[in-house]
Amino acid sequence: MTDRHAAPGLHTGSPYADLVARNDGAPAGSSWGLFDDPDRGTANFAGPVQVVDATRIITRGVVFSLDYSVGAFDPPMARSRSAPTHTIVSAHEQSRDDLLDHFFLQTSSHLDGLRHRRVSGHGFYDGVDDESIVAGAPRLGVQAWADAPIVGRGLVLDIEGMMVENGTPLDHLDGPALDAHTLDDAVRRQQADVRPGDLILVHTGWARWYLNATSEEQNCVREGRRATGFAQHPALLEWLWDNKIALFATDTFAVEVLPVLDDSPFQLSAPEDSGMMHQELIAKLGVPLGELWNLTELVADSRATGTWETMLTVKPLPIVGGVGSPCNATALR
Repeated sequence: MTDRHAAPGLHTGSPYADLVARNDGAPAGSSWGLFDDPDRGTANFAGPVQVVDATRIITRGVVFSLDYSVGAFDPPMARSRSAPTHTIVSAHEQSRDDLLDHFFLQTSSHLDGLRHRRVSGHGFYDGVDDESIVAGAPRLGVQAWADAPIVGRGLVLDIEGMMVENGTPLDHLDGPALDAHTLDDAVRRQQADVRPGDLILVHTGWARWYLNATSEEQNCVREGRRATGFAQHPALLEWLWDNKIALFATDTFAVEVLPVLDDSPFQLSAPEDSGMMHQELIAKLGVPLGELWNLTELVADSRATGTWETMLTVKPLPIVGGVGSPCNATALR
């Protein structure tokens, strides 16, 4: 990985504090110019060495899908997105084909791509201009992770299990905010380790809760736009960058807590969405962001076996210029 237009001395091994302090014209807190292949963002951290190492995890031949069905979240949390309508069509009586209408690619388990959010006042990740962010144009498109899938060591962090064990179970109806330190707490509890290039899978139980909630409970959190997630704070950004995390996925609606915390430090830099961290995570750091992932069976296996690592493959749909995609994620042990 080489520096193409970064400040002298800045590289992918620089701490997050140095990214915040950069004054070379790129946004503070960004990894712009640090990767040879900027369209992959931090997925660059999961290279051939990480792929080979991950294969050694497979000893039992057990496979887990991490995708909920495309129509699982109905009604969806995002009121602007609807669950798709599946129609089986036929050219003649001996054939059948599928048709999906109103298929919002980020309604169920998905990846947010690097086109999903731009940096206010600067542009999209790595300084890509607005004119390049059109359908069919490749820059920052989700096809970069489809043509060369994101593969490596997945590490499950069972926040739900830890909170139950601590006597403070998560109340998803209230939508609690999680501090970044809970990630390290989970690592210690599980006697695990975080390695450069890891694909982190955070389990809170939110998606399972929502799918099993009553209509009244679902409507309550939908109308309040309220969901469990990480607090808007630089500590999460520092944790991801300094640990060289290739992908960050959770079973929550937005990764970060909603509504945005009143004391979010990003209120001024991201006024369009009330200070959310999506600008910091996606548009500045270039993190592939997974939302609404199905971690239930994988976590059950982890709890039963005491195994928290997995080989993980993530291959989104090859949509040139796509903003996001169903994750198509598979865990192997």
